[in-house]
Amino acid sequence: MVDYHAANQSYQYGPSSGSNGAGGGGSVGDYMAQEDDWDRDLLLDPAWEKQQRKTFTAWCNSHLRKAGTQIENIDEDFRDGLKLMLLLEVISGERLPKPERGKMRVHKINNVNKALDFIASKGVKLVSIGAEEIVDGNAKMTLGMIWTIILRFAIQDISVEETSAKEGLLLWCQRKTAPYKNVNVQNFHISWKDGLAFNALIHRHRPELIEYDKLRKDDPVTNLNNAFEVAEKYLDIPKMLDAEDIVNTARPDEKAIMTYVSSFYHAFSGAQKAETAANRICKVLAVNQENEHLMEDYERLASDLLEWIRRTIPWLEDRVPQKTIQEMQQKLEDFRDYRRVHKPPKVQEKCQLEINFNTLQTKLRLSNRPAFMPSEGRMVSDINNGWQHLEQAEKGYEEWLLNEIRRLERLDHLAEKFRQKASIHEAWTDGKEVMLKHRDYETATLSDIKALIRKHEAFESDLAAHQDRVEQIAAIAQELNELDYYDSHNVNTRCQKICDQWDALGSLTHSRREALEKTEKQLETIDQLHLEYAKRAAPFNNWMESAMEDLQDMFIVHTIEEIEGLISAHDQFKSTLPDADREREAILAIHKEAQRIAESNHIKLSGSNPYTSVTPQIINSKWEKVQQLVPKRDHALLEEQRKQQSNEHLRRQFASQANIVGPWIQTKMEEIGRISIEMNGTLEDQLSHLKQYERSIVDYKPNLDLLEQQHQLIQEALIFDNKHTNYTMEHIRVGWEQLLTTIARTINEVENQILTRDAKGISQEQMQEFRASFNHFDKDHGGALGPEEFKACLISLGYDVENDRQGDAEFNRIMSVVDPNHSGLVTFQAFIDFMSRETTDTDTADQVIASFKVLAGDKNFITAEELRRELPPDQAEYCIARMAPYQGPDAVPGALDYKSFSTALYGESDL
Repeated sequence: MVDYHAANQSYQYGPSSGSNGAGGGGSVGDYMAQEDDWDRDLLLDPAWEKQQRKTFTAWCNSHLRKAGTQIENIDEDFRDGLKLMLLLEVISGERLPKPERGKMRVHKINNVNKALDFIASKGVKLVSIGAEEIVDGNAKMTLGMIWTIILRFAIQDISVEETSAKEGLLLWCQRKTAPYKNVNVQNFHISWKDGLAFNALIHRHRPELIEYDKLRKDDPVTNLNNAFEVAEKYLDIPKMLDAEDIVNTARPDEKAIMTYVSSFYHAFSGAQKAETAANRICKVLAVNQENEHLMEDYERLASDLLEWIRRTIPWLEDRVPQKTIQEMQQKLEDFRDYRRVHKPPKVQEKCQLEINFNTLQTKLRLSNRPAFMPSEGRMVSDINNGWQHLEQAEKGYEEWLLNEIRRLERLDHLAEKFRQKASIHEAWTDGKEVMLKHRDYETATLSDIKALIRKHEAFESDLAAHQDRVEQIAAIAQELNELDYYDSHNVNTRCQKICDQWDALGSLTHSRREALEKTEKQLETIDQLHLEYAKRAAPFNNWMESAMEDLQDMFIVHTIEEIEGLISAHDQFKSTLPDADREREAILAIHKEAQRIAESNHIKLSGSNPYTSVTPQIINSKWEKVQQLVPKRDHALLEEQRKQQSNEHLRRQFASQANIVGPWIQTKMEEIGRISIEMNGTLEDQLSHLKQYERSIVDYKPNLDLLEQQHQLIQEALIFDNKHTNYTMEHIRVGWEQLLTTIARTINEVENQILTRDAKGISQEQMQEFRASFNHFDKDHGGALGPEEFKACLISLGYDVENDRQGDAEFNRIMSVVDPNHSGLVTFQAFIDFMSRETTDTDTADQVIASFKVLAGDKNFITAEELRRELPPDQAEYCIARMAPYQGPDAVPGALDYKSFSTALYGESDL
């Protein structure tokens, strides 16, 4: 409504604040409320009033001439309201009510009121401007009314990057003149006095009209007149200002400058639309190019990781044992290098690949692009399957290596034991077959025969004593066969030879006994002392041989308890030595007694004891050997005891560190779980806290390295068990890898939340509200909401999803958005994506098509030349390479289809 309130000679005129115009953006009233009291102060300056009269008159005539008329005096020619109504019809393109043609004052007032009512209908609230003041030729009220019309129809609808009206026009001027030297547009008065800004605006859009480099800042009149004349002659912008008035005024009138500059804006609006369209397309193409680079990086990294997995799995699955401990220990060392050196970087690559994939999908989702589908065989699931296969192949490999080393160690021990016992037995059997085959009894005397019988009995006793050794040799050979000893063929050959020889000795012994017994009744009783000596010397000699064999026997132990058991057995053996020494003295006494009797009876003994080859010298020599072997055995057992004590120290040392590192890793895993569901500070604060937390975890790595060093010492010492801790190195490694992966994934989740927040324009307060609502209903802290929990969360945020038909339908709609796979769970990322889509807007395929249409001059196709002219080189070539030829009926050579290209960017069709 027009306010017909009387003017009461005040200079307050123009629209007030608080009204919203029909043109969108801030209203004229809003703008006017921000003006510095121009209506009181500015019009008091005669120079400013003069500038406004000239400018406003020229502006009105620039529109009235379209209707074939003009005005000469702005405060006189609008008094009857006719040209005022005509002006409004021209600039609005609408019809006003039919004017009254009478000459009376009432007719003029009615016409002016019709014009004022039309202005008010456009959302402008006029205060203190009445029809009577205009009819009476009030210059200040008339100028105020014309300024209101200029604001509403020439300035209000200007919009540049979310700023409008005066601010939008100023921003447009700043952007257009930014590259020009000596131009710095900060306002609509002083910034324009030297005329360079006007010339820069023209040169920016029509460089052929202005030789900008020849203009001088110290010649403002020439600059201003040059711009005014060029604008009038070539741009159809009438001269609205006088150069001398601007130069000679300390502060040119802001409204006059704004009015004139707005004519430049509207003159160049077509170029502005093209620039806006080009900017939109560049933005969309930049997003697409960045996403394609991310996709290429993912494909390359995925291929490299899968290739490494493919090469590594056969190596881990190769369980063919080697023949020697050294070869198996080398395989163990290779496996340790794999776990310490080769695998950890691949764990990081796998984690980074998942993070890159999630970030890429988030960016695609935020820019309304279709989800990225890796090429066949390179999905995240394919990598996870390959990794699981790798870990399955890895599982048990180290245990197999250690078991093989134990087996080979056992085999080497058994093989050495077999060779030792076989050598002793073969040394004993040397010459025995020849002796048993000797037919000396055929020419012997009776006493010789009896001696041979006794000697044979002693041999049989000795033979029986060796039966146990032969059985041991056969048992060891059998065990070597069962353990798949690599040299089993030679072992079996040697064992078979020993057994065959043993059978032959048994057969020969039986045959010789029969031959001797046949003539035994012809023999006289031989010397009992020699016989007794032989009988006692043989088992004692065998005992010494067994003792020497036991004292030289190899041993292998793995615990302190086992070595202490051997030491105890050795101590028990040493306790029997006094009794053995007494037996030795008794046997030697028998020999001495035989010699004493022979000497006392002048009996000449022919050679040594005929019943045995075990002489006192042999007994004494072997006894001395036993005495020498005992301290050597003591030393070997003590050395092994010290070794086992060292091993025990290594066990305790590893256990002490493992019992610290293991719980520390578990504690950190639990703390990360709590951090991921708590909400403290901004997302940037949380991200900073998480990264500090990650650095503290990485700083803990030396403790793990120390544990690896201790574990390597344990393995090098061939220690296979540790009762002091439940943590193995494998458990620690897996826990550490999980810890690094979990903190990296948690950081990536927060980074994606920041990316979503910034891309969608979500405020920190909104993000905190979303997180608080989500956490409140996530009762089990599992990071996802079930349907009922999610419904309660939506209700708390003000959504009407109560249990009625309409509410259920709305809830089902929302669930189809946040849970498209029908998993029954809503993640936090899906939740904030939904909330951001509810409150923000993004580019669409239709908007991109409209932008291309502007660049194409309203055609249904665009040419390569147009793309290269309007877009940066790399983005122009990007479009040209991907746009299909246009197939429409209006096609021309080289026409490109921008519609199918635009829809393909958003996944609505295939390119």
